[in-house]
Amino acid sequence: MYLVTLSFFVACQKQVKVTSVTTEAIPVDASADAVQDLNYVAELQPIKEALEAEMNVQIGYAAEDLWVAEPECPMLNWASDALWEAAKKAYPGPVDIAIVNMGGMRCSWKKGPITRGHVFELMPFDNALVVLTLKGEDVLALCESFARYGGQGVAGMRVTIIDNQVADVQIGGKALNTKALYKVATSNYLAGGADHMDALTKYVDYWNSDLLIRDLYLEAVQTQDTLRAAVDGRMTFKP
Repeated sequence: MYLVTLSFFVACQKQVKVTSVTTEAIPVDASADAVQDLNYVAELQPIKEALEAEMNVQIGYAAEDLWVAEPECPMLNWASDALWEAAKKAYPGPVDIAIVNMGGMRCSWKKGPITRGHVFELMPFDNALVVLTLKGEDVLALCESFARYGGQGVAGMRVTIIDNQVADVQIGGKALNTKALYKVATSNYLAGGADHMDALTKYVDYWNSDLLIRDLYLEAVQTQDTLRAAVDGRMTFKP
């Protein structure tokens, strides 16, 4: 009886084909205040005030604007340098270069006080510092992806791209050796090949620090106190 009933049920099913979809954007702004739960708002208010107080604490000062633009900018340079320095302290060995992505820079910083909130806005993700051991040929492939997609943040290296082709790569003041191995500090997110960085997945060794990059940036701002960063030609595109 079960098989007969099931067969009848399946036979009666009609194929449904979606021919159109209509969507409506519902703004989440002050226009929704009229329907808010005031008791819930009151209950959350102490938490909101405590969080705002913590986020508004000044931890450093930007001596100039740290703006964001490709292929190179002060914010990318500051972030990659900060990650590189943190990696050299955490990793039990030398670290040759650091890589951060343009897409990970979620804001710029104006000249003036830098608060904890500024750092959380820059790095809202729980990405962790990792150090990859990468073959030189894969570092070159990584630079070729920079050439195709407009550049990324680098520290410890200088990349020159002419007519969308990699013309020169210097690491530690020396030409890239495609037969050598290099230690590359980056995020666990990029180590998975995100932002067209497939070359990072070719690592021969993977070291996870379990340190959140956001925490490392917080420490860097506090340690430096006065932040300075500028475009210095580490990622150069020429026609």
